Amino acid sequence: MSASDPVDRVFEGECGVLILGLGYVGLALAAAYLRKGLRVYGVDKNPDRIKALHTRTHKFLEKKVEEAIYGGLEKGVLSLTTNSLEFSSSACVKVITVPVHLDWLTKEIDYSSLVEVGESVGNGLREGDLVILESSVPPGTTESVLKPVLERVSGLVAGEDFYLAYSPERIYVGHSLEDIEINYPKIVSGMNEASAELATKFYSRISSRGVIRLSSIKTAEFSKLAEGVYRDVNIALSNELAMLSEVLGLNYYEVREAANSQPYCHLHLPGPGVGGPCIPVYPYFIINVSTSKGYMPRLIHLARNANENMPYEILKRFEKFLRAHGMKISDSRVGVLGVAFRGDTDDTRLSPTHDFTALLRARGCKDVVVHDPLVTRDETLNQLGVPLTQDLQAALEGRDAVAVLTKHTEYRKLTTEDVVRLSKNPDILIYDSVNVITNKNRYTRIEKLGTKT
Repeated sequence: MSASDPVDRVFEGECGVLILGLGYVGLALAAAYLRKGLRVYGVDKNPDRIKALHTRTHKFLEKKVEEAIYGGLEKGVLSLTTNSLEFSSSACVKVITVPVHLDWLTKEIDYSSLVEVGESVGNGLREGDLVILESSVPPGTTESVLKPVLERVSGLVAGEDFYLAYSPERIYVGHSLEDIEINYPKIVSGMNEASAELATKFYSRISSRGVIRLSSIKTAEFSKLAEGVYRDVNIALSNELAMLSEVLGLNYYEVREAANSQPYCHLHLPGPGVGGPCIPVYPYFIINVSTSKGYMPRLIHLARNANENMPYEILKRFEKFLRAHGMKISDSRVGVLGVAFRGDTDDTRLSPTHDFTALLRARGCKDVVVHDPLVTRDETLNQLGVPLTQDLQAALEGRDAVAVLTKHTEYRKLTTEDVVRLSKNPDILIYDSVNVITNKNRYTRIEKLGTKT
């Protein structure tokens, strides 16, 4: 192993950091590194994304990330490319953020993107480099999938010729930069003592909360999945309690507030399901690995099934609500508010709205339009033949009923009076699955998930 320290060299400006994958995570990391004065090289195989960043047309959700990225480009300390070899020799720390995918139909794990990036990193890997994997992955991935690829392509040996570490991203889109720099300690691990030491040294200079160094890479990989599975199970429980509150004629939000006053209780909020590239996927990473070793994590599996069934549960309640007012889905003009999987993001991956609108179509709804203030295009809605608009009045005007599925800030500002005014329908039915619409003047044609009917 080279006697030179890649972390010191990066912070002294002798070399830079290469980030492979410029999605939400990669751009947030790039911003954090730039704000520490580091030279950053960004790689993404999508030429449209690179072009959008160069032309300042990329849509950022966080102002501080945008300022750091565009500031880095202006100062010449950030370089972007689709070719991972272009700047590889100038970077002695290489950070991988591309995801491990899950086939949503078969629930099989797809490592192809990670293998592809591993090969590109291996082609430019040099003695003494530090490679850090940041992606959320099944336990064992770094050492059993990435490491062999890096060694095969580079001809170098991990732990002897180069350093290999794992440090899972822990960001929440919307305040990702604060999460990296301030909110959470960074979890780090390495395949050997030297790798772990360098990863610790690197991120202790990035995160003001310091680092938590774990005993093994597999432990660190599993800890990240455990965070996501905790939330999936908790949301499933909250959804069940919300639906039970309806049966009992109670208000779940009142129950939740009282229960959570006890410090050992932390009930989450209910909703139409769990979307995004993380929480719905992590349970299947665990299920795949554990079943291969002869163990079925039943609670994790049950919770995942419960959350995947929520769009159907919402549809049942929506349809019952319409019937109670003498309406049929097949004859109704329906507006859906929100296609992003979570409030105040433009990410629609695995969004519950996709399932809900597909079910609406299957039940014969011919006139449905979806609104989202942040999403300008959605391929799934296109395939369903459902129009998407960013004009709230256009989404509501002339509608017989509206279903709210995403907790965007814009929707939190709405009252029942606003919905009536924008729809120009004094009798519009409002089904609010995320409890954001304020019921003004005791409007009688609104229902909410988890409240008495």
